[in-house]
Amino acid sequence: MSMERAQRFVEALSRLEEEGDVEAMVALFSDDAQVSNVASQRVFSGKEGARKFWSEYKGTLRRVKSSFRNMIEAGDKVALEWESQGTAQNGAAVSYEGVSILEWDGELVRRFYAYFDPHLLGLELAHGTARRSEVPATTPA
Repeated sequence: MSMERAQRFVEALSRLEEEGDVEAMVALFSDDAQVSNVASQRVFSGKEGARKFWSEYKGTLRRVKSSFRNMIEAGDKVALEWESQGTAQNGAAVSYEGVSILEWDGELVRRFYAYFDPHLLGLELAHGTARRSEVPATTPA
């Protein structure tokens, strides 16, 4: 089975994390997309919402690199099991893992939701309690 949609998302995320290119990510979302995660108090709507959501994601971490253990694509749904490692703005090492679910409408994402332990991530962002080393300094900010 083709993993084209999953791969398009992974490539856009990589561009965001490595180059700060939020527009590559925004281009994947529909005009009426719903974007959120378990730590968010709100749902971000449309392309502007996607832009705000992904800009905030990138702004939370000085450096970040996500890797994917599993990518499952079935019909209009994609599930991604991932681990992200990086450095918070305060220099704290961060490592967390979770699952993201994407629902597609044709070639565009209509819903994105990420599941992870927000308490653990909060501790790592504040105190650098990650068990793993941070992303190497050679990664662009």
